[in-house]
Amino acid sequence: MYEAPDRYKRMIAARLPDGESVAAASAEAERLASPLKDIQLISRGQLAPFFALANLLAALLFTAALWGTQMEKILLPWCLAVGAANIASMRWAQHQAVICVGRSGKAVPTWQLSGDVLARAALWLSLPLWIFSKLQPTDQLIAASIIAGVGVAGLGLVVVPVCASAWMTSFTFGLCAVLFFARGSIPFQQMLSIMFTLGVSIVGVLTVARWAFKQLKANAEFGSKSESASLLLQEYEQRGVGWLWQIDDENRVSYISSRMSALLGRPSNQLLGQPLTGLLGGHAELGKVLLDKRPFQNLEMELKTAHGQRWISMAGDPIINTAGRFEGFRGVGSDITDIRHTQERLTHLANVDVLSGLPNRGRVRQLLGEALRAATAGNVPCAIMFLDLDGFKPVNDTFGHPKGDAVLRMVAKRLCDQLKQDGTVGRLGGDEFAIVIPDAQSRKKVEQLAERIISSVAEPYIIDGVEIRIGVSVGCAFGPIDGATVDDLILKADLALYEAKDAGRGVARYFSRELQSEQDDRVRLESDIRHALEIRQFHLAFQPLVNAKTQKLVGFEALLRWNHPQRGFVPPNVFIPIAEECGLMGPLGEFVIEEACKAAASWPEPITVAVNISPKQIILPALPNMVSQALARYKLPGNRLELEVTEGVFLDDDSRTLAVLGRLRQLGVGIALDDFGTGYSSIGYLNKAVFHKLKIDGSFVREAGNKAGNVAIIQTIVQLAKSFRMSVTAEGVETAEDFERMRELGVDTIQGYLFGKPLSYDRANQMVLGLGAKRLAG
Repeated sequence: MYEAPDRYKRMIAARLPDGESVAAASAEAERLASPLKDIQLISRGQLAPFFALANLLAALLFTAALWGTQMEKILLPWCLAVGAANIASMRWAQHQAVICVGRSGKAVPTWQLSGDVLARAALWLSLPLWIFSKLQPTDQLIAASIIAGVGVAGLGLVVVPVCASAWMTSFTFGLCAVLFFARGSIPFQQMLSIMFTLGVSIVGVLTVARWAFKQLKANAEFGSKSESASLLLQEYEQRGVGWLWQIDDENRVSYISSRMSALLGRPSNQLLGQPLTGLLGGHAELGKVLLDKRPFQNLEMELKTAHGQRWISMAGDPIINTAGRFEGFRGVGSDITDIRHTQERLTHLANVDVLSGLPNRGRVRQLLGEALRAATAGNVPCAIMFLDLDGFKPVNDTFGHPKGDAVLRMVAKRLCDQLKQDGTVGRLGGDEFAIVIPDAQSRKKVEQLAERIISSVAEPYIIDGVEIRIGVSVGCAFGPIDGATVDDLILKADLALYEAKDAGRGVARYFSRELQSEQDDRVRLESDIRHALEIRQFHLAFQPLVNAKTQKLVGFEALLRWNHPQRGFVPPNVFIPIAEECGLMGPLGEFVIEEACKAAASWPEPITVAVNISPKQIILPALPNMVSQALARYKLPGNRLELEVTEGVFLDDDSRTLAVLGRLRQLGVGIALDDFGTGYSSIGYLNKAVFHKLKIDGSFVREAGNKAGNVAIIQTIVQLAKSFRMSVTAEGVETAEDFERMRELGVDTIQGYLFGKPLSYDRANQMVLGLGAKRLAG
């Protein structure tokens, strides 16, 4: 009942594709009846004829031995009764072996089994015990010997130790009873002989019973495991999870699942006896692992079938017999085509930019690595171009992200059209692209490609009837000339791109040793800035601000200055961008505000001090607290400190910027919009924050004498400021004509060399303390 089918028993040691044992892949199925009890019932049914025949023969022998005595009238009915009872019990045991086993079988309690044995023992012993005292001594000796011998029939009950014990106990007591009755007529030596015979029978039967029980128990456990494995293997095949295979020591197929034969498009009988490697397309790796005669798993191979190209995964274990001889392999396999396709799709998604369909940043690095290795091995240089779109952010801000995305897709197409088969275009993210050129032996061709790209990207984009124009800056580096590693080459292309941006955008620049020197100098300069902050090398210069009507001093703009011990004077437009890039604007800005508040606190009202705030600084949430602490430390009213910001502070995160400006305004600090009119959408920003002043850029002021349009622009700015109840400051006033023109146009405050260059604190202090208007004008 519990013997697994041969084809499944051979598969029990097989492993799933992930290497897990099939037998351990699932918990053993629950059983409604005990496997051991089932095997006991089956074995009992098989031994029942022997047990019944032994009882019947012993009864016939007993009858024959006593035939002719006065008891012969009752011997025959007793013999028939014993025979009938044993035949009936035999049929009953055989019937139970069929209907009382398995999951649907009715459980047979142990007391029924032992009761049946005790009843038959009582029936057999009933006549001998009744007539024994009436027999002649010779007949008593024969009867006692037969009773002792019947105990051996217990061998037919060894599969159920309880029954065997019940049988032997019954006949032991029966024999002891008859011997007790015959103690005066049977010699003691013969009694010992009879007891010895019975003792040997008891020991033998009980020993065999214990051994048989252990064997049955082991078979039951193995049968349960075999059945579970069989069921699992059947489900493994039927559910389409995989298929099973087995080969002999010559690698010829001895078993293969119907699912695999269906995959190969041939019936199973045609596959048996064929070399496995030949059936699977002569896969070299499979042949190698089979020759090694070692376990293997997750061996993937491509297979040509009637259904097209398929991918399969195989695992197997060598079959070693008890003598240690190799007899072949058995294992499992599965069709992993869908898994492979899914993995390929995921890999594609992981390497492709969703918006443009181009390779993404990670894939660009891989392609550059491949190109760099080929360039190093083949002595043919490769190239990497970094492209940054110029003027793309205002496209998103003005026309919205959908149109911005459409522009990016059109840029991607134009780049691919220009490149053709000469390389690969990738998108790094945002408005940044990259081009990997495996063969850059001709530098002239690379330069021509860059020029074509700049011209192509600069062409207008028509989207939903709207014309959009942008540009692109290009930075390029050659490998392995400029860099021997991917990271090094990317850094060099970045440096070239920065140079292109600094050169005015819309141009291409190529890495050179001079750029590297400049980069090294930037690194040293960053270190110098950090050191200068620590030893307070920075100081403030103060440029006067005068009232346009009265020409009286009303305040100063505090300008940061740095006199380096070796470099000398370092212009702010050199060290400020570096400080912004390396995250030093926080401490640097704190120094400026601290010194500005300190200076303003030493001067009388209404002298104010204006401070420039970097876009990198305005987004710091701690800025309002830092300003508040500086004002409190020097007991300076908030309206005597003015913070100047440019329109650039709104380019990244309007909400964060407005939140910081709002908190600063609550301190009473003035907020001025610097360089007004040079940005993208200046008027729109006036509604977003409470500015109290607009500052007209010096370029408008200086050219107003030659360009009538500039005068109109300034006049418009003044009118706009008045409508928003803001004052206006004109920067860059260098001549008396400029001053008179600005005053006539309605400007409130004048700043420029006409009234003073940036001064040290001491000279500014002298001006505050009472220098005359004549000296101020000079």
